[in-house]
Amino acid sequence: MMKDRKAKAKLIILLGIIWVLVTLPLPWIVNNPEVSQSQFNTILGIIGVMSIPFIALGVVWTLKPELTT
Repeated sequence: MMKDRKAKAKLIILLGIIWVLVTLPLPWIVNNPEVSQSQFNTILGIIGVMSIPFIALGVVWTLKPELTT
C-alpha cells in the first residue's frame, strides 16, 4: 500500500512539473502589451491542447496503476 502511494505521489509531482513548464510563459504573455488578443487566444489554446494528454494520463494511471509498469 505504501509503495502504491509513493508511486502516485511521484506521478503527481512529475505531471505538476510538466504542467508548470508548459504554462511558464503565460505571465510574460499576459503582461506584454505587444501580444494581441488573437495571439493570446491562440497560445492559450495551444497550452490547453498540450495539457489534455497529461490530464488523461494522470486520470488513467490513478485509476489503473498497473499500466505504468
